[in-house]
Amino acid sequence: MDKENKKEVETEAFDNTSSTETPPKKEFAGLFKTPQEFAGQIREAFEEMGIDVFVNPFEAMSPGFEAKAAAKEAENKAEKSDGPLQAIRNFSFKPKEIRDYLDRFVISQNEAKKVLATAICDHYNHVRRCLENPELAKREFAKHNVIMLGPTGVGKTYLMRCVAKLIGVPFIKADATKFSETGYVGYDVEDIVRDLVKAADGDVEMAQYGIVYLDEIDKIAGRSSDSGGKDVSGRGVQINLLKLMEDTDVKLIGQTDMLGQMQAMMTLQTTGKAPPSLISTKYILFIVSGAFGNMKDIVKRRLGNAQIGFHAADENKADDSDSAVLKQVQTQDFIKFGFEPEFIGRLPVRVVLDELSADDLEQILQVAENGILQQYAESFAGYDIELKCKPAALREVALRAVQEKTGARGLMTILERLFRDFKFELPGTGVKQLELNVNLVKRPATELKRILRLNAEQTEKLKLQEVYEFARRFEEQHEMKINFSDEAALWLKKESGKQNKTVRGFCEERFKDIHHGLQLLASHNGKKEFDFDINAVSAPSEIIAAWIRDSLKQKES
Repeated sequence: MDKENKKEVETEAFDNTSSTETPPKKEFAGLFKTPQEFAGQIREAFEEMGIDVFVNPFEAMSPGFEAKAAAKEAENKAEKSDGPLQAIRNFSFKPKEIRDYLDRFVISQNEAKKVLATAICDHYNHVRRCLENPELAKREFAKHNVIMLGPTGVGKTYLMRCVAKLIGVPFIKADATKFSETGYVGYDVEDIVRDLVKAADGDVEMAQYGIVYLDEIDKIAGRSSDSGGKDVSGRGVQINLLKLMEDTDVKLIGQTDMLGQMQAMMTLQTTGKAPPSLISTKYILFIVSGAFGNMKDIVKRRLGNAQIGFHAADENKADDSDSAVLKQVQTQDFIKFGFEPEFIGRLPVRVVLDELSADDLEQILQVAENGILQQYAESFAGYDIELKCKPAALREVALRAVQEKTGARGLMTILERLFRDFKFELPGTGVKQLELNVNLVKRPATELKRILRLNAEQTEKLKLQEVYEFARRFEEQHEMKINFSDEAALWLKKESGKQNKTVRGFCEERFKDIHHGLQLLASHNGKKEFDFDINAVSAPSEIIAAWIRDSLKQKES
């Protein structure tokens, strides 16, 4: 084609464009072959920023897109029906079955297990039936929210974690003490519901059937009528919580969550669909708990027998324990304690947990699944040490734990105190088995010295092996080999003991810079293997410097 014809074709092509359009700049020519490729680049950019772009706008304009989208949505619904929500649709537990499951993990608390198991079955049977029959969901139903009373360490939190795990629903625990009335200071009560959504991996539908557990609820009680005044802040938190505990809608994105708001806007712009903005608390089960330390005094004063004990007519059956008193608590006692009538009215199921006796704590050590003793056995197993326990020793540990007055947590306090030095001293000594016996419980320091003395010979052999193990690691790291003489290895072992250091720590500190000198030496004579006698390990820097000087002299000559 000649120049004139070519110019006419270009002019005609330009004239056919709209007057409002601007020809593409030359520097962008060829960057994107198709609109789909351009959309793909945009999608990748958003994904790098953590924003999920669900729909390609060019795909949305393509033939058959709506049919494909409908098929995809049906597929997602089918997957959901077999997903986590299916656990609720298939809920078929009976109260005794839940109790039997809890018996595997939580010792004692038989009455509490019975009450909880019944409340859980009532709640989730109703939820299941509402899912099966939406008409049933329109009827009024009072939720079986629970308030648990009992001292620390008796298993309140653990009970609810086990229940949530058995049912397969999201579970979140929070401390009531971190809430504020307004949310400007502290934690907004609605945030616990948003945290439940996070616990459900963002599945809003699943989260609305989860369990919220609030501990230390007694700390938000207002001042009792005996103390005078009114704790306005605590009252405000109660009012905000009671709205959640019944049936309300909570915004999934808080007013201060700027990132969440931006992501919601981007999702709306890119997909044309707004993400879920609300979650209903209608089917969320709320469990609250607290120690309620002064509640027993309020109950006693109401009953008028604080001094003579309960059932005083029958002295053989008199029971004035804290749990026996709390089991007679009534709504008026909670109000006198400082709770609003409307708040305590949202908690119809009341559970009192007993203090754990020495027998209970001993049983926890012996039979509870995933118990604290098993965790210590696994800690020692990490050092190839087998932990064995004598029954008499477990009894002694339980008796000492009772004195801590922290329930099952007292077991960990006692065991940590007993095993701390053993976990520090025994690894690396060659000890393969540790027996928890009465002597160890009563005189742990003496027992540790005895075990170390019995294994002293094996320990010395292992220390000597560690010298050669250091040489092996040095070769792997620096590609240079050092050979310790027997005399040098013995010197390193003894000197590390004198300085109360491990052989590994002592050698790494002593030889931390020698690789520089050895590399320089290797560059002169090509050697990559060096013999270290007792003089070399006694003063490594000086000896290596002397080797370098000798190497230079030989090179000059």
